[in-house]
Amino acid sequence: MTQAASGPASVSAPPASKFDEEVIGKSTPSNAPPGERYEFFHVVQNYLDRAAKLLKTPDYVRRILSQPKNELIVHFPVKMDDGKFRLFKGYRIQHSNILGPYKGGMRYHESSSLDDFKALGSLMTWKSSLMNLPFGGAKGGIKFNPREVSRDELQRITRRFFHALGGNIGPDYDIPAPDMGTNAQTMAWAMDTYMNTVGMVSKQAAMGVVTGKSVNTGGTFGREKATGQGVVFCIQDWARRNQFDLQGKKLIVQGFGNVGSHTAVLLSHLGVSLVAVGDHTGYLYNPEGFNAHRLQSYVMDHGSISGYPNGKEISREDFFSAQADIFVPAALENQVGIAEAEELQVKLIAEGANGPTTPDAEKILLSRGIEILPDVIANAGGVTVSYYEWVQNRRSEQWGLDEVDRRLLDAMEMAYRNMMHAADAHKTDLRTACYIVALERLQKVYEEREIFP
Repeated sequence: MTQAASGPASVSAPPASKFDEEVIGKSTPSNAPPGERYEFFHVVQNYLDRAAKLLKTPDYVRRILSQPKNELIVHFPVKMDDGKFRLFKGYRIQHSNILGPYKGGMRYHESSSLDDFKALGSLMTWKSSLMNLPFGGAKGGIKFNPREVSRDELQRITRRFFHALGGNIGPDYDIPAPDMGTNAQTMAWAMDTYMNTVGMVSKQAAMGVVTGKSVNTGGTFGREKATGQGVVFCIQDWARRNQFDLQGKKLIVQGFGNVGSHTAVLLSHLGVSLVAVGDHTGYLYNPEGFNAHRLQSYVMDHGSISGYPNGKEISREDFFSAQADIFVPAALENQVGIAEAEELQVKLIAEGANGPTTPDAEKILLSRGIEILPDVIANAGGVTVSYYEWVQNRRSEQWGLDEVDRRLLDAMEMAYRNMMHAADAHKTDLRTACYIVALERLQKVYEEREIFP
């Protein structure tokens, strides 16, 4: 069901010229493969269909999971620092809650679209099921560039967005988290807005309305690095199974935000050297290896890798052809197309981002013997530790970092074993195997609960 709504708060409409409506069109990101744009949601549905065919899933289950349960679109005005009003468009896609509350991040990005959020929301369903979490899948966000507004404007945008969503989110219904363009501060504003509007009766329980909060505001130790930590645990598992010594190996990372930077830092502790890195501002190369800690601190201070002194600027083509052992795409979807697949000189791709590899590129990579740890498992550490945060909020507990990491390692290793078992049993690739594991759990639940009424 598609629902369209406007923010519940009333405002006196200023003259039309005062409104700066958000009309940024859907465009290919500047660092995407030139001339390649695909329908992300359609791609994800094809993975579902492939798994359903191998699993012999009943058609009604596949049909239900082929579309989100709810599609929410809200338009809300925000007064900017210059006194003008700007109209923003926000989304919340609630794909499935058959396993538990909807769960998924909130993304602030200028190229966001309904198609993207539908794809990302369905991916959250598969991740939660694969990781055996009591969550469904959701995704949402706002179509704008958060780097182009002030901190005060960002706070007002966030609060108005979550106020507009109102009771469509909640600690037992739909639990947002950070994603691209959002962070712990964003979640603190979101939680506070919810607690002071919708969740006014039981404010302590309402703390679990979002995850990814700072530890001071009810978050968990280990959440900031959780997605990157999950990527690293997967890489370590793959390395053990393939007798691949990580010490002395070379790494290239596209996207050096939360996921990419923490992955690089954690791998550096295992002796893996970061030799090339890229983000929305360009690409850098250092054959001697970057200091991942220093680069991470630089990006936190400056917002990008641009201007970092210890690297040579290179082209996108040179980045993808750089000699390395491991590639971690941790930027947007649709980054590895046919040309990139033919250029990559690595042994393993661990997808820190969602949907970074196109289907045609994946065929080329697999034919070249380059293995892929798919997004649905590789970056599932984030939602897994978000679950741990939610549990701690509900129990009024605080776990230590060692306990969080231990639980995450156990969860990632179990999911990896299940993936490998499905791949062997069905003679298929790892991505399809992940969908098979996830779909099998969902299928059993539908068959046992049946359809109401």
